[in-house]
Amino acid sequence: MADSDPITLVTISASYGAGGSCVGPALAERLDVPFVDRAVPGAIADRLGISRTAAEKLDDNVERGLDRVLAHMAPIGDFYGDVDPALLRRTSHHEAAEQAIREIAATRRAVILGRAGAVVLAGDPAALHVRLDGPPAARVEQAMVLEGVDRETAERRRRETDRAREAYVKRYYNCDARNSRLYDIMLDATRLDLDLCVELIATACAATRPSRPRASPRP
Repeated sequence: MADSDPITLVTISASYGAGGSCVGPALAERLDVPFVDRAVPGAIADRLGISRTAAEKLDDNVERGLDRVLAHMAPIGDFYGDVDPALLRRTSHHEAAEQAIREIAATRRAVILGRAGAVVLAGDPAALHVRLDGPPAARVEQAMVLEGVDRETAERRRRETDRAREAYVKRYYNCDARNSRLYDIMLDATRLDLDLCVELIATACAATRPSRPRASPRP
């Protein structure tokens, strides 16, 4: 990437109800780059030698189920179907996901949603890191609209999803997903219209040039 080129590699971290699943694809379309979300389990499946279905289930439930499986508190089939418990013990899910993200980032053209992308690519001067957040109550309200669910369901999902996403970053990277040092842009996506969030990020990409690598926020 030349110094005069705009940014076309973006990571998005989003708390539950902040609209990451809406902003991510829309931003990718705006930048004319691939949107990376479900592509990561496919890459994990290739690396772990398991089916894509099993990789997707593993990816979706890694925080909820992995600890219980490895601690022999639940049978493997309850969570991962055809994934061998021995495979989980000797293979790191997050390392497979991290390698997939790095390979995608090497193209310099992608919008990557979640999976600690801002931490994995913290030293990449060509990446712009974005955090979408908002007050918990406002995120619940927005999730009710975006997902068509009732308040009780949205609140339960908020608690579980926020906890799982924060635990993933804390467990594997020893840092706080809410740490502002991880991001170039932080937006309250419950106060700002989601289309405006896309516009603001796209504008930042057009105006931002590659910088020197930032220091890692990890201790």
